[in-house]
Amino acid sequence: MHELVLICGEDDVETVSDALMELDALAVSVEDADADTDAEKALFGEPGMPAPKGGWQRSAVRALFPGEAEATECATLILAQDWAANVHVQTIQQVPEQDWVRLTQSQFAPVEITPEFWIVPSWHEAPAQAKKVMRLDPGLAFGTGTHPTTRMCLRWIAHHADLATGWDRVLDYGCGSGILAIGAALHGARAIDAVDIDPAAIISTEANAAANQVASIRAALPDVAQGSYPLVLANILATPLRLLAPLLCAHVAAGGHLVLAGILARQADELKEAYAPWLQLDVSDSEEGWILMTAQRPA
Repeated sequence: MHELVLICGEDDVETVSDALMELDALAVSVEDADADTDAEKALFGEPGMPAPKGGWQRSAVRALFPGEAEATECATLILAQDWAANVHVQTIQQVPEQDWVRLTQSQFAPVEITPEFWIVPSWHEAPAQAKKVMRLDPGLAFGTGTHPTTRMCLRWIAHHADLATGWDRVLDYGCGSGILAIGAALHGARAIDAVDIDPAAIISTEANAAANQVASIRAALPDVAQGSYPLVLANILATPLRLLAPLLCAHVAAGGHLVLAGILARQADELKEAYAPWLQLDVSDSEEGWILMTAQRPA
């Protein structure tokens, strides 16, 4: 296969990308043309905030083609367009043959949550010291255990497993891959509602629960969450967590715990303020600029 790399401005990214797909590119991706330089800029968005831009001031649009002739023909056709005056070819190069499955798998090694609790992809052997193992492969939904927010939630669950005798109901709000729900089940939780607005997350949660022989998880849309729970987990982002404050707090049973993640350290005060009418949040863990915030409702 051959890769065509076009350099264009932010305003041309969408047009160039659409043209590449129309001209039978196998795949198209957009990167910062100034990556790894002083001019590099991050693009990111958060629910409730303005959408991130579709490209950088100088974007590198990469397209994959079956051969050099197809890549060259595509570049020629695009550069001939009136709108492509500021589009330039950076390179057309052959892509080295690789075992893409093996390469992808090599990027996902076992993840240590505690010395005894590990997340292990299906193609890896579990570490000898692991007494609890969650089998989880990358899939459709967010959550493989590699992100600090997920690790902190799972670490909290593991460190509070002595409370699991009281976890007759658990709510995982925004379940993603189901990783927190499965973690709670492995530590003794009995009935878990794992809810998400994304149907792909529900499918992923069901598949991951089956792979771990966990039958106590009900994966569904958020409207199945009813009543109170001794443990409520939500690893989302600060803005939706702020908006969900009254709903999540209403689900926390007397004496129950609320565990929130997806929060940057600088966002701690705004989350405390948002939850103050119902519960007192405290920072209970931190990692790589992210924090875990927890609260307990008085019994």
